[in-house]
Amino acid sequence: MSDTSQGTGGLSFDQSKRSWPNEVNVFGALIIIIMIFEILGATIMGQSFLLDSHDRFDTIFNEARLKIIILQVSIIGIIAIGVTQVIITGGIDLSSGAIVGVTAMIAMSFGQTELVNGNPNPKAIFGPAFMDLPILVPIIVGLIVGIIAGGINGVLIAYTRIPPFIATLGMMVTARGAAKWWSKGSPISFPTENYASIGSGMTPVFVFAFLAILFHFVLKYTVYGKHTYAIGSNEDGARMAGINVNRHKVLVYVIAGGLASIAAIVFSSKNLTAQAGMGLVYELDAIAMAVIGGVSLSGGRGSIMGTVIGALIFGVIISGFTFLRLDAYYQEMVKGMIIVAAVVLDQWRQRRAAMKS
Repeated sequence: MSDTSQGTGGLSFDQSKRSWPNEVNVFGALIIIIMIFEILGATIMGQSFLLDSHDRFDTIFNEARLKIIILQVSIIGIIAIGVTQVIITGGIDLSSGAIVGVTAMIAMSFGQTELVNGNPNPKAIFGPAFMDLPILVPIIVGLIVGIIAGGINGVLIAYTRIPPFIATLGMMVTARGAAKWWSKGSPISFPTENYASIGSGMTPVFVFAFLAILFHFVLKYTVYGKHTYAIGSNEDGARMAGINVNRHKVLVYVIAGGLASIAAIVFSSKNLTAQAGMGLVYELDAIAMAVIGGVSLSGGRGSIMGTVIGALIFGVIISGFTFLRLDAYYQEMVKGMIIVAAVVLDQWRQRRAAMKS
């Protein structure tokens, strides 16, 4: 008896090739990791990891820890949304962390207040004419910085054919140097109340959630999304299909730079200060979130929702190690092993898919 059945138009359907969406697999991994920390918590610490066993909250969950997990991944998660789109096209972006640093410095300098406790701002970058500006000014300036940096990345990659690794590495070094040069290495502090409110409370989480939902629909239902996947799957085929590959690559890197600048504005607002070292190695964490979430480094496959789940896995691991009172360097070691394992799994899936086709 045949294992196939006839579908629409007489096409056969092979039950053996049916599989769950990759996001389901990643979500399953998240649940397993949470269960592991629950077991370790009960065994080692004598308490639950995410459940409230002391009736301190209105729900069965430990709301404080849940908020910490979501908050600590929201900033890098915003960057990861842009990095995901870059990787889907078959590229890579090593400059996003440095763009966070330079954008934070420049945006904060336009978001400073003139007086601090009745005295002139000791960290002022500009004169009184550029103090206490409307909130839109530092936001727009910050976005422009990120968009320009992303645009330079895109132009170099698309029109000079420089490998994305080299182009974005150059931008990373340049942006980090520009961040130090902007205030001669000094931190920039004392923002206006409006600027400080951008990153207050759970606002970073709301910004992350909004952008994730927005770009999920953009990638899934728009021409932009279809072109992004097409370029990553087969760039030559995309050119033959009439897609302006060079222009689209520039657009993808511009969006990635813009998202990195949004992360910088939220981050500097949350910390009430900007430093040249902000965003250090954030690009690697963002890439890791995307890869853990199922984005293929070969391009052409992945999703924003997968990256969001990958970000949550990161947050759970960091919070879990803190919960178990393990030293921070263990976190870095485990993150490195998880990244390698995710890439190995991606390569295995690709080889398996090629054998079935």
